[in-house]
Amino acid sequence: MKVAIVHDQLREFGGSERVLVALKKIFPEATVYTTTFDPDSLGSHKKLLKNWQVKVSWFGRIPFINRYYSPFRFLTPLIWESFDLSGYDLVISSSGSWMSHGVVTKKPTVHISYIHHPPRYLYGYETALEWQKYPVVRLYAYVVNHFLRIWDFKSSQRPDYLIANSIETKKRIKKFYRRDSIVIYPPVNIPKELLYPSARKPGNYFITVSRLAKAKHIDILIKAANRMKFELKIIGVGRDENFLRSLAGPTVEFLGNVKDDEFKGVFSKAKAFLFAAKDEEFGIAVVEAMGYGKPVIAYRSGGIPEFVEDSVNGFLFDSLDPSNLIEKIRKFESLNDKEIAEMKKNARKTAQKFTEEKFKKNILSFMKTVLK
Repeated sequence: MKVAIVHDQLREFGGSERVLVALKKIFPEATVYTTTFDPDSLGSHKKLLKNWQVKVSWFGRIPFINRYYSPFRFLTPLIWESFDLSGYDLVISSSGSWMSHGVVTKKPTVHISYIHHPPRYLYGYETALEWQKYPVVRLYAYVVNHFLRIWDFKSSQRPDYLIANSIETKKRIKKFYRRDSIVIYPPVNIPKELLYPSARKPGNYFITVSRLAKAKHIDILIKAANRMKFELKIIGVGRDENFLRSLAGPTVEFLGNVKDDEFKGVFSKAKAFLFAAKDEEFGIAVVEAMGYGKPVIAYRSGGIPEFVEDSVNGFLFDSLDPSNLIEKIRKFESLNDKEIAEMKKNARKTAQKFTEEKFKKNILSFMKTVLK
């Protein structure tokens, strides 16, 4: 088959880009279509895209657009509908905030859309920017988002089949698009074997990995660390970094983006993984932490309860309040060595359900079924 993969944008490397890379491995000859492409913004991950055939939209060729793209979301329908995909047997769209499911295909082309999430900014979910607090931006968004919601619903009917990245996303697809979908969890990069056996004493710090953005609520973790005086290491960068640094006490360390070897070392010695994002559809960083045998203490929200089981492979807290998080951390600290070892074992077992091999198997199985 002649295959095209359509992806929202290639200006950063996150969970949806990992799915894109996994899809490209399954279909190595596929051409990739996207709105904008900035290899340098992908950091060390840009090597994963080496030798790819990437076709960028007319929008992505506008000078300086990679720095000022957000106000131009109203052009989304024009961008996707400008691509000519008539020569392909199979089109796979990897769709999130830029709604790449909106590309137009015609029979006999089969269009399968992998939905990471319906656009959060269209449906009242928290986003990285607090755009609502600016009156002019709020008025602009009120008008533009109204028409984008209409187009998002209309274009969501175009794919022949929809795949959701979690049960949470499946529910949102049903609610906003009024369509059924199947769940195929995304691939997660976990070590094939643990660097340190579960019996070995871990380090004395907690860890989190995240974009430093409002919806991730890293401030909750920092406030808890300040109160309890526990060590917290934060991996990641983002627009809220300066603000978060202003909150941090002496036990909080910002590591930024770390290289793979350093990442493994820092991660392996951590006690547990902390997570406070709201309405996260899946949470690849959480599962990745479990792959290292780390119990997770996470906010009960979005798709997180699909794999974090309270008192089994971690703990769930119920409000975005440092006190509630501290209560769970104290509960974790009260466990004896045997109980911690069991929790780490359960965390690792959970993560092994989300390997790239399982993703590939599930994708191919689904496609064989629908392409008959």
